[in-house]
Parts: sequence; C-alpha cells; structure tokens
Amino acid sequence: MARKFLYLIAVLAVIVIAAMFALRIWSNELTRFAFVPRAAFERLDPPAAGAYLSRDMWISRPDFGTGDPAQWAPAGVRRGEGRAAVFFVHPTSYLAREHWNGPLDDTDARRRAGYFVQGMASAFNGQAQVWAPRYRQAAFGAFLTDKPEGQQALDTAYVDVLRAFDAFLAAIPADTPIVLAGHSQGALHLMQLLKDRVAGKPLARRIVAAYPIGWPISIQHDLPAMGLPACAAPDQQGCIVSWSSFAEPADPTLVLEAYRARPALDGKAKGTEPVLCTNPLTGRTGGSAPASANLGTLHPADELDGGEIIRQAVPARCDEATGLLMIGSPPDLGPFVLPGNNYHVYDIPLFWTNLREDVARRVRAWSAAAR
Repeated sequence: MARKFLYLIAVLAVIVIAAMFALRIWSNELTRFAFVPRAAFERLDPPAAGAYLSRDMWISRPDFGTGDPAQWAPAGVRRGEGRAAVFFVHPTSYLAREHWNGPLDDTDARRRAGYFVQGMASAFNGQAQVWAPRYRQAAFGAFLTDKPEGQQALDTAYVDVLRAFDAFLAAIPADTPIVLAGHSQGALHLMQLLKDRVAGKPLARRIVAAYPIGWPISIQHDLPAMGLPACAAPDQQGCIVSWSSFAEPADPTLVLEAYRARPALDGKAKGTEPVLCTNPLTGRTGGSAPASANLGTLHPADELDGGEIIRQAVPARCDEATGLLMIGSPPDLGPFVLPGNNYHVYDIPLFWTNLREDVARRVRAWSAAAR
C-alpha cells in the first residue's frame, strides 16, 4: 500500500511538473485559446445622435455626485481643485468570447469597468471634472489574434469613443484646459483620437497633457501623428506621457506581438525600436528612479474596488532595449498579473500618487503659459 501511495505521489508530481512546463511554454497559445471570440463578427450601427447626452452612457461625469467611481479617493488623500476637465477611456473589461464587441449591458463588463475607473481615473480627480464614457469595447481576445475581426471590433469601439469625446467637448466651457487619459484599449483609442481630433487643430492648444498608458507607442511612427511631443520634463505641458509596466524577469512577447501586428498611426509597419517610455517617478522620458521616489502605490483590494496607499514600494526603470517600464522584483499587488510578469492591470495603481502629482504640475504649467 505504501509503495502504491508513493507511486501515486510520483505520478501526480510528474503531472504537475508537466502542466507547469506546458503553461510556461504554451502560455501565450493557451491565452489566445481562452479569450479569442469564436462567434462571427456582428456589424453594429454607430451610436444614435445625442446618445452621449444620456447619463446611462457614462461611468463617470461631473453631475454623478458621491456615487461616481472616479471621485473615489483612498484614505488620507484629499481631492484637489484643479481647473482641468479629464476625458478618461477605460481599459478592456469585456473578457467573454460570445461577442467581438462587449454589449453595453453586460453585467460583468460593467462591474469591472467601474472598478477600473475607480482605481485608475481616480488618480485624475484632483481636477475639476472627470468624464469616463461607456463604449462597446473590443473583446479582450481581439488583441490576441490577427483575424480581421479583431481590427473591426476595435474600429467599432473607436466610433463610440469619438462620439463620447465630441459630447464631452460640447459640454465643457470653451476655455477649459483638457487632460486626455486612457489605459490599455482606452490608450489605443486615445492615440487615434489625438490623431483625428487634436493633431494640427486649434484644440491642441487646450491639451494640458495626454496619458495613453498601457499601450506601446512607436516613437518613429505613432508619436508624430499624434500631434504632441513626448513629455521630456516634469513641468512640460502639451505633451504625451506613456508607460507599460513589467516586473523582472520580464517576457513581453505577447504584448509586443500584439503591438507590432497592427500598422502604426502613419500606416507603416512598426519595427523593433524601443517604444515611448515616460518614467512615472520623474515625469521625464527614459531613465530610472528608486523606490524612494515613489510617492504612493495604490495597493488594490482583492476585487479592485478599493485600496490603500503604500509609499516607496516600487522603483521604475525605462528599459533601453524595449522601452518598457521595469519595476524590479514582482510586487504582491493581487491576482491579476498577466503572463510574462506583465503588470498591465496595475500600470496606474503602481504610480497612483506620482501620476496625480504629475497631472497637477502640468495643469499649473498650462495655466501659467495661458496667462
């Protein structure tokens, strides 16, 4: 009996080791299998005229009051009184495979989007207004395939974001400074929006800064089309801040494959050059900073529905080879770390307080320049 038990333990150990080996070798393939939609692409009509006049089409906007997730703040943090209006595009919260574009009434996607806005857009609530639209986002699996349906889903989602942005512009005073922000899919849409609505247009003068975080930006092929330069200094205004976070050892294969699979904003193929990296601890392009420069990481609650600020928890270094942001050894922030030590979900919480200060500093610089 004892020998049989030992054989059983040995067999189970081999199975576990084999499973771990398979997950390590084929984790990218398994991720694609789990999330890429199997359904046919459904062509969706654009939002009806005036759709974004409805409160139901927004997760956050200034008239929502105390129930607005973007107005949440961790203990000890006071909401500021900055003068800017913030337009924030939330990351992908639709993880199912039933549709290429998430339905607006999907319960799970709405719940996750609310948590994302609370944990991410709240970093911007030191300003007068925060607007965060609902939109028929591309499914998570749309980023993991080269099928044409993936790009079609993103195009559909972008139309919603564009309509929401036009409604946002119409609702705020014409002299209000604007902060644009988005994460992941939201950052990707924000990049296109900068090209279509900001680059070379009078609106560019009102842009304090744009924060397309969590999606790689080609310095050669994306940045020039966006109409604003990279933020080279912490008090620069009218510029772009971006980073994508990985702990070490990092394996960014899945992210870089998705990034390079789609043409850049100038229509050209992206190369292997380093992507844009703003160090969130310094507000400058490139470089490194120790954990002591981190004013506060938002350590999320288990369900991302709250959290606490922890000072000096994480360093930041822009990797010269890739342009990705390295944060050292993997911090324990929760269960949502993606394959390859990808801290994508935590891009903003990792540097929540520094980002908040960065926005305030650039708004002050914009106000001084506008006098």
